[in-house]
Amino acid sequence: MTENNSKTAEIRRMARTDEPAANALLGSLLLDLFSLKAEAIRINHDQYSLNSLNGFFDADGQSFFFKFHQEDGEEAMSGEYYRADILARAGLPVDQPLYMSVLPGEQILIYRRRSDPRFSDVLRALDLSPDPAAESMAVAAEQELSAKVLSVYLESLHDVTPQDVAAEPIHRLFYERLVDPYSGAIPGGRYKSFYVDQRFDLPGADLNWAAFSKARVVINGRRYSHSFAELFHLASVWLRPDRLADAGGVVAHGDAHNANVWYTQTDGAAHLSYFDPAFAGQNVPTLLAEVKTTFHNIFAHPLWLYDPAEAAERYSGRARYEDGTLFLETDWTLSAVRRKLLDVKADTMWRPLLGALKARDLLPQDWRRVIRLALFLCPTLVMNIRAGASTHNPTSSLIAIVMAVMVGSEPETGDDLVSRFLDRIDPFLDDVSQL
Repeated sequence: MTENNSKTAEIRRMARTDEPAANALLGSLLLDLFSLKAEAIRINHDQYSLNSLNGFFDADGQSFFFKFHQEDGEEAMSGEYYRADILARAGLPVDQPLYMSVLPGEQILIYRRRSDPRFSDVLRALDLSPDPAAESMAVAAEQELSAKVLSVYLESLHDVTPQDVAAEPIHRLFYERLVDPYSGAIPGGRYKSFYVDQRFDLPGADLNWAAFSKARVVINGRRYSHSFAELFHLASVWLRPDRLADAGGVVAHGDAHNANVWYTQTDGAAHLSYFDPAFAGQNVPTLLAEVKTTFHNIFAHPLWLYDPAEAAERYSGRARYEDGTLFLETDWTLSAVRRKLLDVKADTMWRPLLGALKARDLLPQDWRRVIRLALFLCPTLVMNIRAGASTHNPTSSLIAIVMAVMVGSEPETGDDLVSRFLDRIDPFLDDVSQL
């Protein structure tokens, strides 16, 4: 099975230009896989479906929600998609699919249709129109879920072998996007196709890959330690699956961005539950388990990753390239609700998790570097952040580059949003009350 004859890949391609044809092929796939005669198929075109497709259909008098994730070169990758039972057995709130296929190129989940919004939609509304009462409810829901997830991490934390870790599908989101899936060459995969030998169009600067990748970066007057090329190289070394066993493994969703989370309101409170556990596992390397959640639910907002056109309307950016240094200026910042979520993620999840690793002598000295490099791959390899290559424009591309460097690289002097966050979760630092 190759991407050329992967039915899910073909449906995703068709959905961009010929939705009736995509619906027809999807209907045929549902009939072949599940004997479901799908009617009223509707594909959702939402900003969160960067590597997936979802929508609705009716069959046998019922309404269903479908979703599938399709990864480049997935047939050559390790691991298995969709192990929702792992999360359910661990006690995590997860919506179980009614139908599921894990066949290569035909991997799809079918759920009963729900009227609940996704948490991503709730938070986007709060980014655009702050509402203190609604924010409090959303933050409380996040705190409740984070506490549940932490308890599962602590209960399931165990020693793992490099072979255990390497078999987990979560690496498709990180290391395996850096390499050619067939030869293992680096640069390969998305890293090579997105960036190598390409141009970078920024407000005030237009650079080729050679200049851009090697440039020292200064953001709002603060110089950072690593160039883009150095960060990609370091990621290819430090995020290699066989190097990630030293911090143990846990049961984890692995890709719990908020477009994979239902937001259910009952009796004046809100509760969160997962769906689409495409990368779930029981030997997920502990330091990777919360990375996607942290980046895509907090640092990717407001707007710049998922709503580039809106971001360009609300924020500004300016670039200047001089003597091998790329100077970037932007007025983008986290919204109020995202700052509150960052507090929750720091205090309810990361600090106690890292503290437990330290107490069990499982916290490696390089834990900050591993987390930073994994955070760096979140924006750079989830989609092409070059202006014009995807939905990004020059301003949103600049913000994307700013955030990628900030999460990936330490500032040479002073601190920033990300270094303060890492100090706050560092179990070796006793007093973080002022961070």
